[in-house]
Amino acid sequence: MKNTHSGIGHATGKIILIGEHSVVYGEPAIAFPFHAAAVTTVAVPAEEMQINCTYFSGKLADAPKQLHNIKESILQTLAFLKKEEDFSLTITSTIPPERGMGSSAAVAVSVIRSLFDYYNYSYSEEELAHLVSKAEKIAHGNPSGIDAAATSGKQPIFFIKGDALQTFPMDMSDTWLVVADTGIKGQTRAAVKDVAHLFETNKHDTSAKITALGQLTRKSKKVILANNTQELGRIMKQAQQLLTELTVSHPMIEKLIAAANDAGALGAKLTGGGRGGCVIALADSSFSAQKIAAALETSGAVSTWIQTLEAQA
Repeated sequence: MKNTHSGIGHATGKIILIGEHSVVYGEPAIAFPFHAAAVTTVAVPAEEMQINCTYFSGKLADAPKQLHNIKESILQTLAFLKKEEDFSLTITSTIPPERGMGSSAAVAVSVIRSLFDYYNYSYSEEELAHLVSKAEKIAHGNPSGIDAAATSGKQPIFFIKGDALQTFPMDMSDTWLVVADTGIKGQTRAAVKDVAHLFETNKHDTSAKITALGQLTRKSKKVILANNTQELGRIMKQAQQLLTELTVSHPMIEKLIAAANDAGALGAKLTGGGRGGCVIALADSSFSAQKIAAALETSGAVSTWIQTLEAQA
């Protein structure tokens, strides 16, 4: 019997607050869902499987290679549900791709949730994570799971490579995060490779910087739990300095950070792999966040988003 109703799936973006690059070497990282950028997928009955998104509109069988992870999400979910019914999916996203904001994982989460809803399947978080992981392996080869957890969850994640993901509460009053897109695709693989080269050529100093980033990440968790906005801003500044010394920043990143600081940010840094992508800045009021966002756009950011760091409903 064919479905006559629609299915809807949502997912958020994700932001790495701190721990970029050092997480590769066994230090912790903190990430959290970013609700200001999101993905929605709607599934409706159709005569044949189709997909509609920014990059492609047509039969699922004809989808280009860049959508292979989405195609795999659909097929794996149908196999899991033991369904073959045809439908059309429309994916709408405000998460820019290749900016370190979890776009591919968010799309997979949204697509899978839309199919679960379409078939009235009550899923567990473990089932969702398993299916998202299959799509992420296509997109990223060996995903950590942090993107899938952050784009589908509600709480911050404290993550150490090889360990189980840990969630913890974040309810920082009078605290806002401004995110700015540099307009430049992140160069994560090149940046990771260059940090590895630094280890080979100057192991002592590089190791010290990685350890320092890990210490700042652990301290960040404590100040978040203590609702200490000012100290979190100072930590962000220190982390950015270390990331710059590790050569993973970029002139546009530095330009936007300077603009944010000049506009009153408590701290600002890159987020994600670096060499492009996004910048994050901390503010202690909504008015200040708006002022910082305006300054970032004046300085060349192609998009900005603002999210409170109070607990999400």
